Amino acid sequence: MTNTATRVLLGVRGMSRDAGTTVAQALSAMPGVVKATPDEGQLEVHYDPSQLTVMDIVRAIRRQGFLAGMI
Repeated sequence: MTNTATRVLLGVRGMSRDAGTTVAQALSAMPGVVKATPDEGQLEVHYDPSQLTVMDIVRAIRRQGFLAGMI
């Protein structure tokens, strides 16, 4: 993993704060995700860009049943 994680803020359509906790837990389990912090309708994700792309994270959110995009 690189020394510096990259931060991305993602808007997630229809996601409540409670659902965000579940999605953040799923993201945190992915190799390369350093931290995932949910809020109402968005997620702040810190990740290692040598292991993941933003699209990998967006696809993981889609697998949880939500649409996401960069803010």
